[in-house]
Formats: sequence, structure tokens, C-alpha cells
Amino acid sequence: MTLTELKYIVTVAQERHFGRAAERCFVSQPTLSVAIKKLESELGVTIFERSKSAISVTPLGERIITQAKRVLEESRAIKEIASEGKDQLSSPLKLGAIFTIGPYLFPHLVPQLHTQAPTMPLYLEENYTGVLRRQLRDGELDAIIVALPFNEPEVVTRPLYDESFMVVLPLNHPWSAQSCIEPEQLMSEDLLMLGEGHCFRDQVFAHCPALNRKQHSRLGSVLEGSSLETLKHMVATGLGVTVLPESAIGNMDETLLTIRPFKAPAPFRTVALAWRASFPRGQAIDMVLDTARQSLLKGRTLK
Repeated sequence: MTLTELKYIVTVAQERHFGRAAERCFVSQPTLSVAIKKLESELGVTIFERSKSAISVTPLGERIITQAKRVLEESRAIKEIASEGKDQLSSPLKLGAIFTIGPYLFPHLVPQLHTQAPTMPLYLEENYTGVLRRQLRDGELDAIIVALPFNEPEVVTRPLYDESFMVVLPLNHPWSAQSCIEPEQLMSEDLLMLGEGHCFRDQVFAHCPALNRKQHSRLGSVLEGSSLETLKHMVATGLGVTVLPESAIGNMDETLLTIRPFKAPAPFRTVALAWRASFPRGQAIDMVLDTARQSLLKGRTLK
């Protein structure tokens, strides 16, 4: 049994496809298949059920793969511990962020991190919270930037900042005459939101009960966009209004769009950094925490 073989079965379990798993492991499919067959023969069990149309994990295989993930994580920890006496800011740091944070924080965060740690390459990933959670747990990422609440066993979470939600309107919209917007007003307006799977969408509905009820009413409609930038373009054409986090309004075209805050108490989200408790490069984590707070745009509340 080797670490390479354990990596192969974990990747196949994630991909449910031998070809894609082989690509991720940078080996040929026959090489990966032979190694897994060898491991199954050595253990005397079947880890994967194979058919022409699908691959599934056996119940015993699930337990083996869970343990394999732990072994791989511990092996990575051994390498990290061995480098603790060296410069913790010289090896790559794998940092992830959700789609509604990365595009607005990374342009400020990355240059400052590079200035402070010029020999620490950064691997950056943007994805949904659920995907980042899995990548963090499996050691594919070292730390992730997400919106709270975020709960995961053996993961440390530190709040970075709070940011308010803002209402974005087409230019000359009747609500532009108001200094702030009541959440109930959004009930009667066509509302543009991110699609299912984006946690920001869920947080907007959670903080604004009126919007949650809107999904089941006949007042207005809820239309979906693929990104916050796409939503802004859709609003500019007069298709409706949208709600964005404060960090996403910094590059607004004021000739096409108008921004209004919600009436106090305004809905907001808390952005946080999360990392595995076993991750040994504390200096790198501390630098990200400090630099992220320093990188914030004016108007957000530091934690």
C-alpha cells in the first residue's frame, strides 16, 4: 500500500470517473486502474463497483476512502512540519474564496501579500462554498475566504470584516429619490439575483424576509444572473433591481446605475478566513489575516 495508491482511490471517489481521476493525478488511465486493482487485491476487498455507465463506492470502500483522506492529510502535515524550521513564507500558499468575494478582495490582497512575502507563490481558487469546503478538508486548499456561518470539524475560522448589502437601481429609477430602501419595497419590483448554489443569494433571502416570501408570491419576479457583474449589467438595461455586497459596488458606472442603502438596521454579511487546525504554517495564515484586513475598501467594518 502506497500514498500514491491512496491518492488514486480518493480522486476516483471524488470524480466517479477513472479517466477524469487519471487526468487529475497526471497519469494514464491504465496506470491508475492497475494501481487500484493492486490495492484492492492487497486488501482483499472491492472498493469500487464498476459498470459500463457508472462507478460507485462500496460501503466498505467508503470507510477505506475516509481513512485514506486522513492518511494523506497526515502525510502532508509531516512535510509541513519538516519545513517549519525553514521559511514558512517561501512555499506556495493555496488560497480559495467564494465567487462573490474573490473578484473584489483578491485585486487588493494579492499585491500586498506579494510585497510582504515575495518568495511565497499564491495558488488562487474561486468557487462555491461547498466546493471550497471539500477542497479545504481534503488538503487541496490551505485556507479559504467565505461568508459566515461556516462550520466544519477541525477547521479554525476568524472573522475579517462585515459588509452591508446595497440596492442597485437603473439610473433615474423612482426609488432614486429616496435616501434608503425598505426591504418590503423589493416585493413589488422585478428582482435580479444569483442562481442556486451561491451562498450570497441565500443570505440575502435570510436577511430580508420580504424577499423570501417573494419567491412564493405573484408580485414581481425573481430573475437569475451568473455573477454579480452580470447582475449589474442586467440592471443597467432596466431589467430590474438587484442587491449586492458593498465590496461589489466600487466600480459602478454612475451614468447607468444608482446605489441606495437599506433602511437601518441594514442587512450585512460577515466575511471570514478558514483553515485546517492542523495546518502548520501559522506565519502564512497570520499574514493573510492581517493583509486581508488592511486590504479592505473604505466603509467596511473590521473584525
